Amino acid sequence: MRGQCCGIRWRVVTEAHERPQRDPRLRQQLEGKPLLAGLYDEIARSRPHLFSSTAVFVTTQQYEQVAALLCAIESTVALPAYQAQALARAPLIGRHDFGPRGAFLGFDFHLAEDGPRLIEINTNAGGALLNAVLARAQQACCREMEWAFRAPADLDALEDTFYAMFVEEWRCQRGDAPLARIAIVDDEPDAQYLFPEFQLFERLFRSRGVSAVIADARDLAWREGRLWHAEQPVDMVYNRLTDFYLEAPEHAALRSAYEAGAAVVTPHPRAHALYADKRNLITLSNEEALAALDVPNALRAILLAGVPRTEAVSTDKAALLWAARRKLFFKPASGFGSKAVYRGDKLTRRTWEEILVGDYVAQALAPPSARVVRVDGAETDLKLDLRAYAYQGNIQLLAARLYAGQTANFRTFGGGFAPVFVATERLA
Repeated sequence: MRGQCCGIRWRVVTEAHERPQRDPRLRQQLEGKPLLAGLYDEIARSRPHLFSSTAVFVTTQQYEQVAALLCAIESTVALPAYQAQALARAPLIGRHDFGPRGAFLGFDFHLAEDGPRLIEINTNAGGALLNAVLARAQQACCREMEWAFRAPADLDALEDTFYAMFVEEWRCQRGDAPLARIAIVDDEPDAQYLFPEFQLFERLFRSRGVSAVIADARDLAWREGRLWHAEQPVDMVYNRLTDFYLEAPEHAALRSAYEAGAAVVTPHPRAHALYADKRNLITLSNEEALAALDVPNALRAILLAGVPRTEAVSTDKAALLWAARRKLFFKPASGFGSKAVYRGDKLTRRTWEEILVGDYVAQALAPPSARVVRVDGAETDLKLDLRAYAYQGNIQLLAARLYAGQTANFRTFGGGFAPVFVATERLA
């Protein structure tokens, strides 16, 4: 096996099999309890591109650069002036502060030759538990290569780490009161692509002695000062909704419970306002804005190196932005994932007119790096996004998504989630 762990093009070629899930180690990790019997086969049947059959490698330097950038962002977000600026853009519900920080921040990166570039921050980043399972299965088959790379986390302790995060979120709002019941909430959860992860979280919470249920937000009820599901009170909500400010009518019960502080909700609207609103990237990538917030010089340098220049799209800058579009990526300020995002070099005039009347930001293009896989006997470059799952500024896990096309997806043969390992030696 030959390659260079440069994070740009890893030349270790991996065969992409027809069904990458067909691995007894992965089955063992996914179906650790009788409750989840059949989950492995269901994923292989209905989500054949959820897991890639390969792994991704980063250097120690790249890992440290990601960690430093996360710390710089946390330090900046903690500044009262930054919070006042970010929360002023949010609706009232985003300004409530009940104590919790927000579980599972996801920091998405592209790997450039001179370091990682932060593409966006998500407050309901999915896939952490699925990636923990995948990384353990992949690690088990590669013991002979432990001299060359290591996992970026203690994989055997990750479930404890994730559970401790939810306990801390609970403690921040409820102190030492007992946590009895958690609801994992989304719209039509059993129809969501990452529904298998909801099942894994249900198992995780129950294994720690906490009652857990996967709930459709429409089935929640607000009465008698409590949040209810199936005639049982709900103490805590693991919120997987993409209605970040709980504005939809079907989320009224959850909204009322959250605003009253009657249920601990994580992640929550305040976390979205402080982190995931893409207008925050304008501040984090602008030297003058950072200086105005009194961000220390050392942190400023880290932020400016790691966050691509971002600016608001407005009609008065339309001509300049259109002329520079081939070097820009356009994203809705409050969007998520790859919804309604556009590479500037792919824009049509019609789409551009829609962007101008929408609430968009323009981000300097940071092309994704590539991972080489072999599909049907031929080498193929798949694009690579790196995600850091983090809590309170600390990396919990690194994972990658491999894909073809304009944005990350789970439709690419040979693509999907891939575990990330940190190189400890230079392979030759």
